[in-house]
Amino acid sequence: MTRHYETLFVVKPTLTEEEIRREIDNVKSILTKNGATIAAEFDWGMRKLAYEIEKNPRGYYYVIYYTAPGELIKELERNFRYNEEIIRFLNVKYENKKEIKAWQNLVNKAGAASAKKAEAQEAQQAEETAE
Repeated sequence: MTRHYETLFVVKPTLTEEEIRREIDNVKSILTKNGATIAAEFDWGMRKLAYEIEKNPRGYYYVIYYTAPGELIKELERNFRYNEEIIRFLNVKYENKKEIKAWQNLVNKAGAASAKKAEAQEAQQAEETAE
């Protein structure tokens, strides 16, 4: 039976943009290989942590909303624990109808925010090429 999940993870800030992308793609590939359907993603970017983790005052936050079978979470958490580049993670399961409705609202907001961010990046690139 598939369930609704939200996974937030924090990547080390010392990585390059390319390495951060590779870590994000790695997590997404683990999800899809194990039967997950990604509904939305939200890139929070680099943020200050509430407290230092492994002497890092900042971290790169990323959230993925997806549906998947329950067995996937064990595999995902195992991979997070072995990956030294991911300094924190949190998995949230949405079970009852009220929670699933809240999950759907979060998916809609994340999709809208991602689209807005993509438009801003395209506009910035267009400006740079025009100069």
